[in-house]
Amino acid sequence: MRTTTKFLALTAAVALTAGATGVGQVIAQGRPVVKVDGSSTVFPITEAMAEEFQKIKKGQVQVTVGVSGTGGGFKKFCNGETDISNASRPIAKREIDACRGKNITYLELPVAFDALTVVINPKNTWVKSLSPAQLKTMWQPAAQGKIRTWKQVDASFPDRPLRLFAPGVDSGTFDYFTEAINGKSRASRSDFTASEDDNVLVQGVTTDINGLAYFGFAYYEENAKRLKAVPIVNSQGRAILPTRKSVDDGSYNPLSRPIFIYVNAAAMRRPEVREFAEFYQRNAVKLVPPTGYVPLPSRAYAANLDIIRRGRTGTVFGGENRVGLTIDQLMKLERVN
Repeated sequence: MRTTTKFLALTAAVALTAGATGVGQVIAQGRPVVKVDGSSTVFPITEAMAEEFQKIKKGQVQVTVGVSGTGGGFKKFCNGETDISNASRPIAKREIDACRGKNITYLELPVAFDALTVVINPKNTWVKSLSPAQLKTMWQPAAQGKIRTWKQVDASFPDRPLRLFAPGVDSGTFDYFTEAINGKSRASRSDFTASEDDNVLVQGVTTDINGLAYFGFAYYEENAKRLKAVPIVNSQGRAILPTRKSVDDGSYNPLSRPIFIYVNAAAMRRPEVREFAEFYQRNAVKLVPPTGYVPLPSRAYAANLDIIRRGRTGTVFGGENRVGLTIDQLMKLERVN
């Protein structure tokens, strides 16, 4: 597992010329630069791709990968500041409108599936599983200032303080979890410890027996010896742990989700951006699993390459999330046969 705290950064002065419809070419130390930002969930995959791509290009291209959350990444992307945006949810209507306002079009490329993972401290002995209803009791807006103890969530739990940790509101993980559990995007209690850095959330739970957090599966897997994943009661009434198998077969619901990269269509005309986007699709089956995520079927990446070849822009999600979407359903949505 590659470390999720290391960032690829520019090491020299950068010359940037930005156009109204996309990012102009950036040159650092005589090399063209591909600028990526966005989701911390997708970051480990894109970081792995960037490292391998730069090896193959032998220093001729630089790929920088930042983390400002899915929402923060889309703000930069729709303002023409980045070439590629990592996203742990589909682009939202407000972001579609923002991109349209700047004449920015984009290619939507699903790259993997994630098991959004609820974690507790290993010394927590009272939680065996949690249902979406129990999670809603914890996280709904009405819980703010009122649901303060574990016993208020379930009478069988001890009367201990409930301490919550979660991604910030610019995070696609926050958006997805909130919609999946509370039934409405961005409708959550706000009296929790928030951070766009998932490692801060990990630290919060590992140092507090009363803590609970949620984030992408890769961050759980990297810290599995220090955290306990909570089985989630699915739509069939079974308590299911997040694993690659339970994501693949669709039994880990409603917290399985596709994750994406969005590529600026104008930037795609630059050879370094197009080559990196194509490299990403051709190497996903090999490079996604070591990062802790579930790769899509090979036909999905072949379809992505076809999207790149044809320059098909826009989103198949219509600005909305699809909670509980399985890999098979994603393939049908993307019209992959």
